[in-house]
Amino acid sequence: MMNYQDVFKLEFAYIETFSKRTHSNWGSLFCNESQTSYYDANHAHISSISDTPQLIIDEVVRYYETKKIIPRFYIYDLENQQNLIASLKLNNFGFEELVSPVQLWDKEVLEIENKKDVAIELVTKNNYHEALNIECSIKEFGGKEVREKAFEQEFNHPNFKHFILRYNGRASATACIFRHDNQAHMESVATLEEFRGRGLIGELIHYLQVEVSKERLENLWVFPINEKIEKVYQKYGFKTVERLKMGHAYFGGKSIKEIQG
Repeated sequence: MMNYQDVFKLEFAYIETFSKRTHSNWGSLFCNESQTSYYDANHAHISSISDTPQLIIDEVVRYYETKKIIPRFYIYDLENQQNLIASLKLNNFGFEELVSPVQLWDKEVLEIENKKDVAIELVTKNNYHEALNIECSIKEFGGKEVREKAFEQEFNHPNFKHFILRYNGRASATACIFRHDNQAHMESVATLEEFRGRGLIGELIHYLQVEVSKERLENLWVFPINEKIEKVYQKYGFKTVERLKMGHAYFGGKSIKEIQG
């Protein structure tokens, strides 16, 4: 078993590239008033157990309602947070339990056959909109409303590198690497529906693994959104090292399961 805090440190560094973090004695508040519908950018992360859960709920609700943002909670250590969960339900919050696999690359770069019909390049100002259009088409990413602004922030941040794959010259797939403290996090792996089933994701992942090796980064992590994606990544050297159980409480809007389909 790995230390949850190791995972949270990398994840928080990622979230803080597009959201302002405010520390509290029970956890953290994340907020981005320019992207109110972006769940990861706007939520309370509960990391401590409290004897007064209603006080936490009141604080979080006041904070987000003054900013006209729907209050949301991400809760870990669910077995010990039952009082908080019960209080949230009494306050008419919706609640869902999610399991988030954590995968770590085994650092083995496999040799693959170079395909003449596949080309991969860094996302620049010249191909920016091609990459953006791919990511905005993926409903699991939140669609254009979420990804358009988020992609712009990532593109302009020095810790992100976005890549685009072309199949027979056509922009077909994207992925990115986020770097922090000699660690790398693979994000936004996406393929246009019409190009799926051709093994393009494998080509893109291999390219990113080579990049990570060249930069001598210590680890490459990925957090797949579901079991199906987890199995895909396992084909390319990613081992599941943990399954984080998380609770998501929300005072309106869609659940995460509804968004992911």
